[in-house]
Amino acid sequence: MTKICGVWSGHDSSYCILDNGYPIIHNELERFIREKEVAADALEHMLSTYEDIDDIKYLVSCFPKKKLLQHSKSFKEVNDVVERNGGSSYFISHHLAHAANAFYSSNFDEALIITMDGGGQENNAGDATAFAIWEGSDRHVKHLKTFQMHEINIGGIWTRSVRYIFNLQSGWPTGGSQGSVMALAALGDPTYFYDDFYKMLTTDIIPASMKPHDQPKGANVGTDPPHPYLQLWRKLADSNEQIRYDLAAGLQMATEAVMKNMITHALGYVAGKINVNLCLAGGVALNSVAVGKIQSWFGSSSRAAGIISNIYIPPVCGDAGLPIGAAQYLWHHMLKNERIKWENNFTPYLGRVYTTTEIVNATNEKSDKLLFTNATIDNIVDLLDEQKVIAWFAGGSESGRRALGNRSIIADPRDEEMKDKLNAIKKRQWYRPIAPSLLAEDISLWFKEDVSSPYMSFVTELKDDVRDKVPAIAHINGSARSQTVAKNDNELYYMLLKKWKEKTGMSIICNTSLNVQSPVCETPEHAITFLLKTDTDYLYFADTGLLVSKK
Repeated sequence: MTKICGVWSGHDSSYCILDNGYPIIHNELERFIREKEVAADALEHMLSTYEDIDDIKYLVSCFPKKKLLQHSKSFKEVNDVVERNGGSSYFISHHLAHAANAFYSSNFDEALIITMDGGGQENNAGDATAFAIWEGSDRHVKHLKTFQMHEINIGGIWTRSVRYIFNLQSGWPTGGSQGSVMALAALGDPTYFYDDFYKMLTTDIIPASMKPHDQPKGANVGTDPPHPYLQLWRKLADSNEQIRYDLAAGLQMATEAVMKNMITHALGYVAGKINVNLCLAGGVALNSVAVGKIQSWFGSSSRAAGIISNIYIPPVCGDAGLPIGAAQYLWHHMLKNERIKWENNFTPYLGRVYTTTEIVNATNEKSDKLLFTNATIDNIVDLLDEQKVIAWFAGGSESGRRALGNRSIIADPRDEEMKDKLNAIKKRQWYRPIAPSLLAEDISLWFKEDVSSPYMSFVTELKDDVRDKVPAIAHINGSARSQTVAKNDNELYYMLLKKWKEKTGMSIICNTSLNVQSPVCETPEHAITFLLKTDTDYLYFADTGLLVSKK
């Protein structure tokens, strides 16, 4: 047995363990300390939450080394174990780890890989990039092109725009609001400000993405200094709600144009090939509206400079996925181990599984405020049919930003008031859409494009004749960000959807993350706190059949 520890102590601090190439755990520190996008000592977190430390043979992280080495005590403790086991510690480039996470988590034998974010270091000298192109082939990831930060920085422009134009939080400790701006874009006319944002994304990258030296640390939106470049658009956003919508639409449309141009450029490296597999990683790949359009840009009916037949985005494509990619690169590329073929999909359910005893103990601590009963999935289906809102807690938590059926809030999508009810529970803006989960085999019944989306990665259009049937998950422009659920991916959640279909004829439900302006719930205690503080009707511990409600 060969165990590799991948670790990242920058923002989105996390660690993972590979056992003979298979991920057995991936823990994101934010889930435990309840602060989003935290940068802290991930090795210390591992030492406190993972028991089999003595089996680790290799340790791997990303540049810059100081992110890890500044935590000298925990690094020495783990590195001593590695040396005793005859292994070594390694550091690789930030974007190489993103590329490896995307390629090795896919089932592609070959792929074109694009990594795009707000910037990451490529070596210990401090060279950085926000966009790079790679080629994956069997066990290897090959570098093709790295762009300089002043050439393209989509993530940086979004980070500054979210905060300094839209006056929304961006980063620690409450997380980014990029998703809010994407949702807002559906309400606006993109033509008014398209040229402004296209200029920011192409020629004015440095002034537009600059972080003011006097920006307050943390969640201090509203007390920020005026941005030297972006203040004009901030005044416009504050002046009129419709202008705010139009600004969001212009930013989204310009982003899509730049992404399309960059993908066209990347396809030049595989000129002449058809049916290209494309892997995407980095925080910009979370722009599900843009990536949902890639196959329409470059699909079989396209005349673009290449034909993309398949797209893969890993479940945790942001920086919390760096430990996974770094460990995978070490296992496959450096140690030359054979690729792993995933059954259906690489699993996102890599959090710790809590025992029945732990769940019962957690509920007993609040027994004076709770009611308990045993329930079957059939009972849960009946409650959903009565328009009850249910917090669904099962197995190990899913990695990444999106709830995929283990830490989810589920509800009936047929209820016209359900979107507003769920947004009120989560304290989100009224315009935020609610995503659906559906049976993978029924995707063509609901969506115009038959796109596999196990990690809720793509926004695509609902069919015209079904939009009115599911008003809670149909966004204002008729789109939705779907999660396609296969039996091999999540059998318990799949069973829920099957039984829901048997009762209602609908194979689709509302699914939003189990949290309120905080990281997704990790422990049973977190879920119970969520239930007590919100208007959610029930909390269901699906593995045990325990149904909890408030007295």
